[in-house]
Amino acid sequence: MAAWTPSGRGPSAGADVGAVDLVAGSPQMAVEGADLVILAAPAPACVAILDDLAGPLRGVLRDDAVITDVASSKAAIVLRATALGLRFVGGHPMAGRETSGFEASDPELLTDRPWVIVPTVDEEAVRRVEDLARATGARPTRLAAEAHDAAVAAISHLPLLVAVSLVEAVAIGTDDTPRDDWPVLASLVAGGWRDMTRLARGDVAMGTGIVTTNAEPIAPRVRALIAVLEEWLAELERPGGPDADVVAGRLAAAKERLGVAT
Repeated sequence: MAAWTPSGRGPSAGADVGAVDLVAGSPQMAVEGADLVILAAPAPACVAILDDLAGPLRGVLRDDAVITDVASSKAAIVLRATALGLRFVGGHPMAGRETSGFEASDPELLTDRPWVIVPTVDEEAVRRVEDLARATGARPTRLAAEAHDAAVAAISHLPLLVAVSLVEAVAIGTDDTPRDDWPVLASLVAGGWRDMTRLARGDVAMGTGIVTTNAEPIAPRVRALIAVLEEWLAELERPGGPDADVVAGRLAAAKERLGVAT
């Protein structure tokens, strides 16, 4: 396996432990002769790489090579690959984490996790990407690009914005300056804060790509969250204080729904 990144740090680290056969010195070296090309970058970067694969890299790309990606949004990438006439199958392993780089890799990360595959009429190409997913221990799951983007807007992208918004509300404030009480709060934080803000610690370029390429399906999820928070605010400001039965009922309903989903 050949690997290339702009810095070369990840491929070099992979080569040191035998996970990478060739540290490519250029994108041309990485894709030349490859039967499967995997784009592991933020969604906008994947779109730009597709342009390169259809342009300056086309001459070194095998005619039968299959291109796939592992980005968090699919419609924009699939649309560009289709327009360029590339043999492309969109993919997304559903096992992300906030850390990045080769040092954050985990051989068990994808075990029994869904790997979304965007199907095309090229069944052989789809099967090749499904074989890749199975080789990692993941479960290939076919899903249209738009359906995938709508789903991850709810279960992945909205949580990212919630985590960032929580940090903004508690630690930054509306004027982009640290709140006066943040040093005290920071000295007291425990598991709840760490768990709720984990996604805000992630790669900025990755998060930016998520928001900018999947804004349309994320927006109604944000509106739904605002509506629910408004209901909680009304309960908190109820004359005489919150109704304990209402609060308990909502907490219990949320807990029960999570129990059904897991």
